[in-house]
Amino acid sequence: MDDKWYEAEDLLEFKNWVVAGNVMEPYKYAFRIMNALVRNGYNVHGLHPLDIHEDVARSFSEIKDRIDVLNLCVNPERGIEIVKDAKAHGVDKVLAQPGARSREIEEYCKENGMSYVEGCTLVELGKL
Repeated sequence: MDDKWYEAEDLLEFKNWVVAGNVMEPYKYAFRIMNALVRNGYNVHGLHPLDIHEDVARSFSEIKDRIDVLNLCVNPERGIEIVKDAKAHGVDKVLAQPGARSREIEEYCKENGMSYVEGCTLVELGKL
């Protein structure tokens, strides 16, 4: 990880994202975020450990592309395991949406050289 301090808007400079959450359910924020990123030209993968759709990864080991940013849209109990998986696969930037944030995730990121940012991807994309 570089030593740069990131704000949520800064993460939009990076084009390779994973959105962790229920990306196949139109009423969920993860679905809206993933589709907004795609519409804006980002390379995006959906991830959810319990998803059965073939277009959704269950772990980072199923994703062959380099990933710059993990966008968390899951409850923090599941989120911490996803963050640990991301770290093991070289991801060093985490954007935690409202409802996906926790002190445990924030502390893990800081202790493991990962940038942790709290923000809303849809708000930031709306500023473009």
